[in-house]
Amino acid sequence: MTRIRGFTLLELTIALVLLALMSGVLYGALGMAGKSVDRGEAKVEATAGMRLAQEFLRAQLEMQHPLRMHKVQEFPLLFAGDREQLRYAAPLPPRVAAGGIWYYRISVARDDARSPLVLERITPDINGARVPEFSDPERSILAVDIAEIRFAYFGRDANATDDVAPSWRDRWDNPQRLPLLVRIDVTPKHGAPWPTLVVAPREAPEAGCRSYDPNRQLCVAV
Repeated sequence: MTRIRGFTLLELTIALVLLALMSGVLYGALGMAGKSVDRGEAKVEATAGMRLAQEFLRAQLEMQHPLRMHKVQEFPLLFAGDREQLRYAAPLPPRVAAGGIWYYRISVARDDARSPLVLERITPDINGARVPEFSDPERSILAVDIAEIRFAYFGRDANATDDVAPSWRDRWDNPQRLPLLVRIDVTPKHGAPWPTLVVAPREAPEAGCRSYDPNRQLCVAV
């Protein structure tokens, strides 16, 4: 009689060990592939969010409206900013039902754990006795996890004539003129900085003014 020889215990143990090693390698490869897909999707989502935010900011600042206060001395423009925030007047996007000109402020909310890039807006009272403050604004979040935002303004000093070469500065507090250019740099907490955004608002010094004195560079009537 012929005896049928089976696997020995040692051979079976070696086969099980090899199978376990192959399973571990396969599981690790699948895990790495899943993480790569997740990272790719997160990067695509972040890039898409960045592009949407930049497109919105570009459209908003290009539509910047030269709104002036009617009862404040010298009829100042509702436009000012420093390195960390920008305030300007512009209409709501066409897709929003309520129209009109609003007063906006762009900044990073430091008191929020998500560090969002926030767009605040109020309805300005141009017949008030002072420039309106953002006491109880409506808020929209443009992006989250923002480490910092930096604004720069290209233009001339308040009393400079047109023959003076403009320059970049960190603050814009000229109530009679708009800057020639606004530069925005955004650095997220994770990932590369956003591409620099440069926008040109209305450039005329008499913007929003019915009667402008070019010698004194003042608005004398609105």
